[in-house]
Amino acid sequence: MRAPRQAVEIVFDHATKRYPGRAAAAVDDLSLVIPAGEVCCLVGPSGGGKTTAMKLVNRLVELTSGDVRVDGRSVRSLDETELRRGIGYVIQQVGLFPHMTVAENVATVPRLLGWSKAEIAARVDELLDLVDLPAVDYRARYASQLSGGERQRVGLARALAADPPVMLMDEPFGALDPITRMRLQNELLRIQREVRKTIIFVTHDIDEAILLGDRVAILRDGGILVQYDTPEELLARPADEFVARFVGADRGLKRLSLTRLGELELEPAETASGPVLDAGTTLRDALSAMLNDGSRTVLVEGGDGATRQLTLDRLAELLR
Repeated sequence: MRAPRQAVEIVFDHATKRYPGRAAAAVDDLSLVIPAGEVCCLVGPSGGGKTTAMKLVNRLVELTSGDVRVDGRSVRSLDETELRRGIGYVIQQVGLFPHMTVAENVATVPRLLGWSKAEIAARVDELLDLVDLPAVDYRARYASQLSGGERQRVGLARALAADPPVMLMDEPFGALDPITRMRLQNELLRIQREVRKTIIFVTHDIDEAILLGDRVAILRDGGILVQYDTPEELLARPADEFVARFVGADRGLKRLSLTRLGELELEPAETASGPVLDAGTTLRDALSAMLNDGSRTVLVEGGDGATRQLTLDRLAELLR
């Protein structure tokens, strides 16, 4: 088995892209650093340059000026084919090859890189299991036999196949129904905890960006960076009115989705009653459970067998 490749830092250094005949830049003087192993979500309105900025990394779009560096090396100095084989790429329309099986689709890049048949077979099985598509059931299927969510999982496995240090994801879950989308968002978080890639994730959905991003970059028309921050800072301290409007008037409630019950020190539950939730429940979902139940308290069962409580008053304190 090959040793895992380490995640790398990505740097946008005054990166600019202008198209001939257009007054405004598509991406304008973009400077930010994405630390190795983190997820950076690019979010903003249509025409904000999110996808263009992402494509500067794998040179599907060429820079007009400035630079993008991956692991300290300018993308302009790298051979395009070599660069792209080291970057996983996942798009909304997955683009599986219909004449190939799931296993053959996932094996595409390792095969181009000259991996042995045994290495490829082992890697395919490992990745299908990782994305929760058991290899024994799925490796011989074709794209036409898969649901939309299953095709997206195969696309993710294919992008991970050669163990790239960088992943680019362009609204990969945008065409899915809300339930499947939520499942795949959580699946991506689980996979990221295991593989720790440096990921640029493009989305127009601020809730998705807050859920998935270690850092969030908000771009506005003309590809201008307005704020680059952690989700917590973005929600607590929007840089200006544009950001405040974009994240929404309910940003206080959005902040509740960033914390889970298991992360808090809670009081012992002695005589309290209310919905019983697990420690992985977000505070936002805990509040929803209170409202649905008409209760001012939720109970949390800990791994030590003790039951603790979160009250509505404590939740209000946390919001402030």
